[in-house]
Amino acid sequence: MVEKVTKGIKISVKTNFNGSSYRNNRLYHIFAYYITIENNSSQTVQLKDRFWKIYDSLNDVEIVTGEGVIGQTPILEPNETFSYNSGCFLESTMGAMKGYYTMIDIHSFEEFKVFIPTFQLITPILLN
Repeated sequence: MVEKVTKGIKISVKTNFNGSSYRNNRLYHIFAYYITIENNSSQTVQLKDRFWKIYDSLNDVEIVTGEGVIGQTPILEPNETFSYNSGCFLESTMGAMKGYYTMIDIHSFEEFKVFIPTFQLITPILLN
């Protein structure tokens, strides 16, 4: 697990390799990632947007942006957590992801970035 804290917001990431599959006659390696967002600040915050860089050692960097995560823009009171899981497909057996969430303090309306630590996506065969 990797973790990073920005302005009292802790991001924890776990990953899992979920096998390989063919799509459009191309082999892809499937990875799941599990994110926990923990509000250790004294402010109530809302996750507004996400920004991801996905590194696949066989391809260019893919940028993914959008509103919220998994269709939600959660509000976290102090000491609350929000968890979700998602995934990505890589053509190579190894890659990485990193990014940030744009959060807003719901009382002051201050926007700020909460950084997601870089995490590795590696098939088990490479770990031997």
